[in-house]
Amino acid sequence: MKKAAELVFIPSPGVGHLVSAVEIAKLLVARDDQLFITVLTMKLPFDCMPKGTVDAYTDSMSQRIKFVDLPEEAIETRGINPNLFLKFFIENHKAHVKDAVTKLTELDQSDFKPRLAGFVIDLFCTSMIDVADEFGVPTYIFFTSSSGFLGLMFHLQTLHDEQKKDCIEFKDSDAKLVVPSFVNPLPAGSVLPGVFLDKHGAAEFINHARRFRETKGILVNTFIELESHALHSISDDGKTPPLYPVGPILNLKSDDNHEGSEILKWLDDQPPSSVVFLCFGSMGSFGEDQVREIACALEHSGLRFLWSLRQAPPKGMVAFPSDYADHKGVLPEGFLDRTVGIGKVIGWAPQVAILAHRAIGGFVSHCGWNSTLESLWHGVPVATWPMYAEQQLNAFQLVNDLGLAVEIKMSYRRDDQVVVSAEEIERGIKEVMEHDSDQRKRVKEMSEKCKKALMDDGSSHSSLGHFIDQLFL
Repeated sequence: MKKAAELVFIPSPGVGHLVSAVEIAKLLVARDDQLFITVLTMKLPFDCMPKGTVDAYTDSMSQRIKFVDLPEEAIETRGINPNLFLKFFIENHKAHVKDAVTKLTELDQSDFKPRLAGFVIDLFCTSMIDVADEFGVPTYIFFTSSSGFLGLMFHLQTLHDEQKKDCIEFKDSDAKLVVPSFVNPLPAGSVLPGVFLDKHGAAEFINHARRFRETKGILVNTFIELESHALHSISDDGKTPPLYPVGPILNLKSDDNHEGSEILKWLDDQPPSSVVFLCFGSMGSFGEDQVREIACALEHSGLRFLWSLRQAPPKGMVAFPSDYADHKGVLPEGFLDRTVGIGKVIGWAPQVAILAHRAIGGFVSHCGWNSTLESLWHGVPVATWPMYAEQQLNAFQLVNDLGLAVEIKMSYRRDDQVVVSAEEIERGIKEVMEHDSDQRKRVKEMSEKCKKALMDDGSSHSSLGHFIDQLFL
């Protein structure tokens, strides 16, 4: 009889990372009653979520999943390079992680103690491999982005270490970069993640990729039917740990609050597939000039719309956007009156519930990977408007490699002070709302495939089984 095993999950701070980690933890314990999981949570000094959101989400979990809140670490956010903030923040928690895992493994005659089988860490938490090594257990990566991005990380690390090529050379470059995990060459200067075009950020991500190779396996939030080219290109390299595509891993539970129900009630009154939904993620916000261009595009298009519009944090602050007290001050005069009945401007959005609604016909998105998977699950085509992180890369893959999206501005970067014109925005939203487009047909087909992947004997279901099997070897 196999002995019970415990995994320690260490997600990066932020509710998005926590949700992904908890969703895969739930899948794991549901598949094997000899698996136990402890999730160690780090809290950022700033938080965009309403109070109690994380607690509400983690309540009523399986008794075999428990949560340990690590002691909070104060860290100065003003003036720090954003690409180094997370590195310092996570490294400051190494001692807390060691203490927490020591308590987990202490023998107590009265307690049942499963054996510690390994750490499962977020892509940003590679410094925690050192802690796992101290306990003599393997580390696994849970990669919450695409396998295309994972392949890019490995490729840039190889270029750096073996060919001495520095990826910041691609900044403002027109060069096309051939990356094995992408079908088409990347326009490097416009779609490489901004972190790779920053000296400190590039060094940090190349180090992450280096350390990925030390691990025993990489769980990826994707599925073979979506990213077969990328997954095969990485596995065929022969120099990486085993890959386990186990996605799409999503929290599809609707957000149950008064504000969310008001939004859904408004959608109930709209015709099927008639509303374009604009939402730009937990870090998405625009300056007033850009807000006016979006408003002009929506009004001129005549399309029904639901727009999640949030206020940018003060300049120089590492913080999340917040809701406006009143949208009128930032929108063109009379906009709300002229669009009453066909449009609704909101703050925070219950995104999953909105995408699931029959009235939604298109999604203007920042192309975060979770949002991308949610849109595919619900069969809603995307108009790409990436802002930060690896989102330009996701947009390129969706539009150019997979034919699952249309483009608004693939090269947009939040910090470039570029204003996308109302004409470009209107063209993109009209294109994504076309009812008989090739993209819409492909998205509907992919929606079926991603659901089948998670069913018994589906590709991701089988891959998760292979991962569990090797835990007990």
